[in-house]
Amino acid sequence: MKKCIAVTQRVEHIAAIGEWRDALSQEWAAFAEACGFLPLLLPNRAETVRDLMEAVRPDGILLTGGNDLASYGGDAPERDRVERFLIRYAIDRGVPLLGVCRGMQMLLDYFGAPLHRVEGHIRVEHPLSNGDTVNSFHGWGAAECPAPLLEMARSADGVLEAVTHGDYPWIYGIMWHPERCHPPRERDIQWIKEVFQL
Repeated sequence: MKKCIAVTQRVEHIAAIGEWRDALSQEWAAFAEACGFLPLLLPNRAETVRDLMEAVRPDGILLTGGNDLASYGGDAPERDRVERFLIRYAIDRGVPLLGVCRGMQMLLDYFGAPLHRVEGHIRVEHPLSNGDTVNSFHGWGAAECPAPLLEMARSADGVLEAVTHGDYPWIYGIMWHPERCHPPRERDIQWIKEVFQL
């Protein structure tokens, strides 16, 4: 039986009709299929997410991209609340968690690493200190990697691109978007299988 991974969604404001929507690129469903897990899409409502996590007990948590953090000018504080709860849940339960792009930014902020605006990281590819070359779609990043976070990779201009946690080694963050590679990169698939023990 495939493992179930809880997946967060971005918040979109449809101003013309005054509606706020949760949304997720269809690329994530295709990537989940390539990796061999079932995605459980989470709404941006903390109370509902708490109940869902208790009812379903997913095997992992994936914090996806989109939306700036509210503390850095973003307009989706409800998403921040959900993802902060999920990080705490992962810590308390020992559940594997991967933050992608905004998801890694949330991890950095949660563990005290300040974010700053970065240039040249939107719609480009660039090499990393670990020998990989990745896509990039982010306007925020961090240069500092305060303990107990551990640096896994950095871009040539000094921006953190991958981290893990020294005390909670089941928590990871990456700044690139594996779901936006067509076809998915085998390197990403195999690594994510390791993270979630698929």
